[in-house]
Amino acid sequence: MRPNFFSGGTLDRASTLRRDEGRLATLLRESASRLFPVWRSHSLVKDDAVVGLPHDELTHLLEEGETPIFLGLQNGDACFACDISHHELETIPRLTKAGDFADIRQIGGQLSQADGALLAFARAMVHWHRMHRFCGVCGKPTLPAEGGHVRRCTNPDCKHDIYPRTDPAVIMLVSAGDHCLLGRQAIWTPGMFSTLAGFVEPGETPEEAVAREVMEETGITVTGVRYHSSQPWPFPGSLMIGFYAEAKKATPRIDTHELEAADWFSRDEIRNFAGKGMSLPRPISIARRLIEDWLAEG
Repeated sequence: MRPNFFSGGTLDRASTLRRDEGRLATLLRESASRLFPVWRSHSLVKDDAVVGLPHDELTHLLEEGETPIFLGLQNGDACFACDISHHELETIPRLTKAGDFADIRQIGGQLSQADGALLAFARAMVHWHRMHRFCGVCGKPTLPAEGGHVRRCTNPDCKHDIYPRTDPAVIMLVSAGDHCLLGRQAIWTPGMFSTLAGFVEPGETPEEAVAREVMEETGITVTGVRYHSSQPWPFPGSLMIGFYAEAKKATPRIDTHELEAADWFSRDEIRNFAGKGMSLPRPISIARRLIEDWLAEG
């Protein structure tokens, strides 16, 4: 099965190097190493390709005290992510000449699989650092350690270590014969329908989350929950776990706090969405993959 977008990268994460501070410091300044800047959740791209820059071109932009995040090795060369969100675009002309800062959710389909996976990793790690600058135990500041894969409390009486976390979320296509259940949120592009989704709660399996979320949002009882595939979704830091599920076709009872609309659609109706002014999710999303794979079955 082909990997979903934002996965299937070629990066060697080289986790054994993360605790070797001396080696990382040397790699950071090697001419072949590359830093991938993230500016307010946007990544630097040019001509549908990721832009990585040597350390010397970014030294003056790096926030004091913050070490770039070691991502791994690409073809033997070190890759780092760095957050430059504290700068205004007009103050970083070198970078804006090198490319454009873009939301990879919007331009992902134009990138290669490897570039998409690399930028997703960089974006998620930068966001995690920005959200954990203070210790959740004692409230004191934290500092990055182990190549940026740990944040450590600076309080000597605490020294609490914080590790990156990924939020598991289920996303599911519910079908009843030749029809599937799609919904839409009010904030989405007008006319766009997608699969149902929700976060896995503490104390439940992904399969249980599928059944709970579908029941909560539409009042539909599902059976035959089966795994399809998964996708890193760095907006800001989720893992989308895709499923198919079966149900008896019944009128949805919509939770209006979650959905604006939900209905059953036949394969022919979905194939004719464009003619009705309707649309499906972005091609790079696992939601679209679930729908397209289901359409291909019949």
